[in-house]
This record gives sequence, structure tokens and C-alpha cells, in this order.
Amino acid sequence: MSQPYIEEEFRNKLDLDLWKRISKFALGHKRLLIPLTSSALLLSVVEALFPFATKVAIEIVEQGRPVIEVWKPGAIYFSLAVTLSILVLVFIRCAGGISHHISHDIKRDCFQRLQELEFAFYDAQPTGWLISRLTADCDRLSRILAWGFLDLVWGVFYVLAMSAVMLAINWKLALVVLSTIPPLIVISRFFQKRMLLASRQIRKHNARITASYNEGIAGVKTTKTLGREKQALSEFEGMSTDMYGASVRRAMLGAVYLPLVMTIGSIGSGLALWYGGHSVLSGYISLGTLVMFISFAGSFFFPINQIAMVLAEMQGAQAAGERVMGLLATYPKIKDSEEVKNRIATYAESSSMDPNIACDGYPHIINQIEFKNLSFSYNDKEAVLKNFNLTVTRGQTIALVGPSGGGKSTIVSLVSRFYEPTEGQLLFNDVDYRKRSLDWLQGQLGIVLQTPHLFNGSICENIRYGRLDATDEEIIEAAKIVNAHEFVMKLDDGYETKIGEGGALLSTGEKQLVSFARALIANPQIFIMDEATSSIDTETEKLIQEGMSKVFEGRISFVIAHRLSTIRSADQILVIQKGEIEEQGTHEELLANRGHYYELYVNQFRRERVRQELEAS
Repeated sequence: MSQPYIEEEFRNKLDLDLWKRISKFALGHKRLLIPLTSSALLLSVVEALFPFATKVAIEIVEQGRPVIEVWKPGAIYFSLAVTLSILVLVFIRCAGGISHHISHDIKRDCFQRLQELEFAFYDAQPTGWLISRLTADCDRLSRILAWGFLDLVWGVFYVLAMSAVMLAINWKLALVVLSTIPPLIVISRFFQKRMLLASRQIRKHNARITASYNEGIAGVKTTKTLGREKQALSEFEGMSTDMYGASVRRAMLGAVYLPLVMTIGSIGSGLALWYGGHSVLSGYISLGTLVMFISFAGSFFFPINQIAMVLAEMQGAQAAGERVMGLLATYPKIKDSEEVKNRIATYAESSSMDPNIACDGYPHIINQIEFKNLSFSYNDKEAVLKNFNLTVTRGQTIALVGPSGGGKSTIVSLVSRFYEPTEGQLLFNDVDYRKRSLDWLQGQLGIVLQTPHLFNGSICENIRYGRLDATDEEIIEAAKIVNAHEFVMKLDDGYETKIGEGGALLSTGEKQLVSFARALIANPQIFIMDEATSSIDTETEKLIQEGMSKVFEGRISFVIAHRLSTIRSADQILVIQKGEIEEQGTHEELLANRGHYYELYVNQFRRERVRQELEAS
């Protein structure tokens, strides 16, 4: 199978406005940024003074002065070395600290934004894309904002410091040496871009190989049963060949680049030796000055290389910056309005602590939910629900049946306010639920899905996730109500049994019972079961049915089910077809009408009987 590329294509120009916005993450840590900048600046000056100390030492010998005076350049060298060590320690600590802080801040803001965004956002974004934003992209930006900034500041000031020292001592010889900088810049930019592109190609191919390993291991049974081993190996060899080609190109570029730069550095040293040698013989400059200039000529390569590398890396990281900033610039469409925020603030400031009043000042107890002329569309084109009307009171259970795509899951998603109506209203106690607190509303939900998600931990921890302050006794009581306690106690470690990633060590039915207990322990006012019994065995379905009668008592409950045996006791059964209510009534009333529900029930009953007969035989 083909693998999508993970990284976007290389950008040719720097977007300065984008980097200004990204740099705000670094500017928030001036306590580290100021000493980082200062140490990089001072470091460049200190390094530029080392050749000057050499100049002084050579001049002492050249002029035949007493050997005792050599202590002066020795002291200069020692002082510069100590200062250099201190500055290196400072900027490493500061750069490392800033990198970690920036990574933390970007990841925190991105994760917070992901928590705030509505479900519609996740409908259009692959999980892998979002994980990449929170990991690779955030880490890349944090590195370049800290270490890249350090290299850039140090490189620029080092070149300026060397240039200033040379121009101050002998501007003619300085211009001769500085004449090598333009070709160094051109060559560094040329090769750094291409080496970065080659490196990114290597990362792309490596990501494809990793994904292929993952798919090959996960799908090994499918590969073997279809006899696809040779084709799979051939595909993998093709990806490995691409990786090999990109690696060779990267190595070739590096092998050509370094000798070219060293050649230009040698030319600079040669020019300095040629012109400076004449000046020494003519008596215009000292031998120490010539040695200093030759040293500077050989030192220009490294800072210019670092500057070119940082700029190329910034261009390569620009796509990551755009993705991260684009995520942070995505604001949730479903959120509390200013009116709701003001109500919450007003109630918080009041001295009232009435448990019957919610945080937004409205009654906490939900006695009625009303769908009023409600319509909904995911894409603003085709309506999923059309002029939907329904009133549900506290204590009632509403069952939703019908063909896939008819709008059943949309109804419960609207109740949960994962989406909002395109037209019409959804009223809680005669108040449009968009005027209620979003956090409060979603805190009243207990949802059990067809494929429950359990976390890698113990059964106790997974149940407690529904209410983090729940006691062990409350967890056990919730498990007993939903009939999960018996199977839990049969496990070696009981409630402390580790269930593996995604609950892999439990059966589908056991995972459903745990998720049922987790939803119950939150003591929700609205209970939703979305195809919760469609993929479990008959015995577990019976346990869930027994638990449902206890759990639904005193709550507003919605049940989506293909297994109609699960919903026979519902107060109202709605047959949803193409976003509209085709039939409505109790189980007995709908069977008596001999309509769509009757056909569904009879056909399912026949299939179940045939299955039981086959199992018995």
C-alpha cells in the first residue's frame, strides 16, 4: 500500500511575519533569552580575541623583547579560555532551558486548543496529522527557536567581531581577507538547501519504511492468507532503495561541500599570506599581525556555515511553523457565548452556593429536553435531520432505530452539543442550550459507545476516569449495578488488573461493561448508549439489559440499537429514516402497526432463531 508523505515540500523564501508570531513563544522567557543573547555576543568577541593574543606573543619574540614578557599573552589566553568556558556553560544552560520551555508552551497551547475544538474539526483531520503537530513539529520549532537563534546570533557577531578587529588593525589586508566571504555565503546557501532537501527526503523514506514495518507486523495474518509475502517484500525493497538513493545523495553533497569551503578558506589564507607577506617584508605590518589575519581567514568558514545552516533549517521548518500556528489559529465554533460567560462570572461572584443551581445560574436539574423544528447538516448542503421535533422528560428512555446514515447518531451528538443545529432549537427546560454552559452540559453526559475506548491501566483507574474523586467503594458499587463486578472479581488482581493498551486484555463484552460503569459513576443526567450491544455476545447483552433498567431510572436516556431486543422496554421507540421520524411509539404499538419497525423486528427475530438452531446443531 502506498504511504503518504509526512512532510510538506520545501519553501524557498522565509515568511518573516510567521517567524515573528512564532518568536513570541521565546520572548515569553526573557529571563533566559537575555543571558543567552548576551553570552552569544560576548562569546563571539572572546573568540575573535584569541588570534589577537597570538599576535602579541609573536611580536614579543619578533622584536627580541625579554622572554618574561610572554606572560602577558599567556595571561590573555588564560583569561580568554576561562571566560570562554563560563560563557559556553551559560549559553548551553540558557539555550537548553529555553528549548524545553518553548516545547512545553507550544505543546500545552496546542493540546489546550485540541481540547476546545468541536467534533466537526476532528471529522476532517487525520489523527496522525494531529499527533505530528504535537510532537515532531513542536519539537522542531523549539529547537530552532533556542539553538538556531543561538547559532545565528553567535555567527553574525563572530563575523562582525573578526571584521571589526581586522579593519581596525589594517583595513587593506582586512578587505583582502573579507573578499572570501561572498563566495562562502553563496556556496553555503547553495549546498545547505540541497543537503536539507536530501535530509528531508531521507526522513520521508524512513517514515514510509517505519509505517511499512508497522503495517507488515499488524497485517501479517492477512499477508500470509492472501499469499502476498513476495509482493510485500518487493514493495519494501523499493522503499529501501529510495532510502539508499537519498542517503547517497546526501553523503555526496557533504563530500563536495566541505572540500569546496576548505578550498575557499585556503584561498583566503593564501591571499592574506601573499598580500600580508609583501607588507611584512615592506615593514608595513608585523609578522604577528599577518599570522592573526591568516587565522581569521581560516575561521570565517564555521560561523558562515552555521548561519547558512540555520537559515536553511528555518526554511525547512517553516512548514512545521505554519501547521502549528494554523492549529493555534483555529478557534472552536462551539463555545460559550459572551452572554453565557457573563452569567457564569456573575453567578461565581455571588454568595449563592445552591446545589440546585448550575454554574450558569440556571437550574441544575434537567427535567425536559425538546427538539423544536430542528434541522442539521454536516456540509451545509444535504440535511441529515429535517424539521425534527421531539420532547423527552426526565425518567424517559428514547430508543432510536433505523438504517445507517438515517440520523440516529446525529441526534445524540446534537444532544451532547458535539454539533449544533443548523436550524431550529434544542431546549433544556425551555432554555436554548446554547445559552447554557458548555462545560456544565457535557458534564451531565454518560456515553457508552459501540467500540469503547479504555486506557492502558487498571480496571479501577478506567472506571474512576468517569469521576476522578470516586472512592473504591463507589467504583465497586457502579460495577455491581452494571453487572461488571462478577467478571472483575474472577480476574487475578480484581479491580487492579492491568488491561493493556485499549483494553486489549479484555473481551469486547467486558470492555463494554467497564465503560458502562465508567459512564455511570459520573452520575449523569443524560445517558446515551450508541450501538453498545451490537458487537457483544448474548450473555453480555443480557447483563447490560439488566443494568440498563437500574441505570436509566430517573435519567433522560437515549439508546441507539440494531439489536431490537435491547430496546423493547423503552418508553418511546423512534424509527429514523432520512433524517425524519417515520414511526414512533412503544414496542407493542409499533408491532401492532405492522410498519417498518415490525419488519425489522420479525426479520431480526428469524435470523436470531436460525443462528441459535445452527449453534445447537
